[in-house]
Amino acid sequence: MKPTGTLTLAAEPYAFAFNPSACALLIIDMQRDFLEPGGFGALLGNDVSMLRRTIAPNQALLAAWRAARLPVLHTREGHEPGLSDLPPSKKIRGRGPACIGDPGPMGRILVRGEPGHAIIPELAPLPGEVVIDKPGKGAFWSTDIHAILQAKHIRQLVVTGVTTEVCVHTTVREANDRGYDCLVLADCTGSYFPEFHAAGLGMIKAQGGIFGWVSDSANLLPALASLQASPS
Repeated sequence: MKPTGTLTLAAEPYAFAFNPSACALLIIDMQRDFLEPGGFGALLGNDVSMLRRTIAPNQALLAAWRAARLPVLHTREGHEPGLSDLPPSKKIRGRGPACIGDPGPMGRILVRGEPGHAIIPELAPLPGEVVIDKPGKGAFWSTDIHAILQAKHIRQLVVTGVTTEVCVHTTVREANDRGYDCLVLADCTGSYFPEFHAAGLGMIKAQGGIFGWVSDSANLLPALASLQASPS
């Protein structure tokens, strides 16, 4: 049985009316190539510890979410092995030491099925949890996520993952345009650049919540605990 009723969560720019029966957790791109030392992110000169700080809060949130028996979706950014879904402009952008599709420390970079493309073991999906493979920054472009959410009668998303200003932000904007209310958790999202993380969150909650709400997992965990304690 799905939980009924709404729970008020502290958030910015104002309280979020959390409706568990219509809400899913969407974890964005917590992949080895982005978060692990020696991956693509590190190869580009980034400090992966800036992203790894999100692992522990995401683990706690995911455990509580699963215990409350609410739907979970994971995304992975990556491309078909033949790179048929990789625009040339994306492949060459940045002029880094290696490009998408090239051999990297964890196999071919951002290619589906390669070790670096996998979600980190700490947050590995369970059987039955939806995994969305996306070729772009946003989770809604060229995927079936909208149809999946509609079939589950989802109207709210709790969004976590990396990076705040790129794939998280793009996904929240896409979701907003499709009518979803998005709650973004600051401690469960991260960027290689702290100033971009802050700016990304600031834009989401600006102007009365133009793209959604911003909060922390500490404000959500007690609500999830109350659902676990409720009779099913």
